Amino acid sequence: MSGESTATEYDSDVEAAIRENHPALITYITAGDPSLEDTKAYVEALDRGGSDLIELGLPFSEPIAEGPTIQAAINRALEAGTTPEGFFELIDDLETEAPLLVMTYYNMILQYGPSAAVRPFVERAAETGLSGIIVPDLPAEEADPLREACDDHGLDLVFIVAPTTEGERLERIMSQVSGFAYVQARLGTTGARADVSNATHDSLSRLDDYDVPKAVGFGVSEGDHAAEIIDAGADGVIVGSALVDIVAEHGSAGEAPAADALEAKARELKRGALRGGETLTNDTEDTPEPEQP
Repeated sequence: MSGESTATEYDSDVEAAIRENHPALITYITAGDPSLEDTKAYVEALDRGGSDLIELGLPFSEPIAEGPTIQAAINRALEAGTTPEGFFELIDDLETEAPLLVMTYYNMILQYGPSAAVRPFVERAAETGLSGIIVPDLPAEEADPLREACDDHGLDLVFIVAPTTEGERLERIMSQVSGFAYVQARLGTTGARADVSNATHDSLSRLDDYDVPKAVGFGVSEGDHAAEIIDAGADGVIVGSALVDIVAEHGSAGEAPAADALEAKARELKRGALRGGETLTNDTEDTPEPEQP
């Protein structure tokens, strides 16, 4: 079970993890890739490396939001026999400082219990110590049942805000979101990129009026990317595919090499985020006070 936050002034452990560790590093790997036993070691390595929140993907056979890297990881996890119950047993066995979230698709949530309903999944998630749920394919307009179940069991429900989201749809998403807003840095699916999308600044500026932490993902792979994103005004940076690549590269060599590489990558990314935070601090300090009339 994940370690509990000591936060008292925030609405949830997820929000506290971002606010209190600002700028925050949020990391993702796929549970069960290449096995649930390996995943346990990988999560603990990311925790040691400085992750402030850790997302664990519960494999689903039709991951429409994912690029080739995470799709391949999901396929490996499914081939290894990863099931929802095995996933929850893994969460129950974990001890981390960072709160844990599950990222999965709505059908997995609906089909978990004896009938097509969301509450059995949410109840089990809360029981194991998960702090939140991310559902890429759930429209905010259809999220009321899951939102209510999460509220009843103290879980955050995180929504993804695309670069094209605006107007009434943005209002609807931001009225439902809790924990943090997952800001999609670019259109398309997940995957590591060589640069930060120009859409990041515009996406963040649209959310200025909403009092919820904003974390940017999709395409982040290096410490310099993390620094640039934080400098653009994000509260946190989300990294997935770059870490899944490490698992794919080192996983066959055994648990330790991949865990060591993941820990090192997390440290690099956290240092990058902190550099971005220092730039913001310096810019603020260097700004002269306006002259009084």
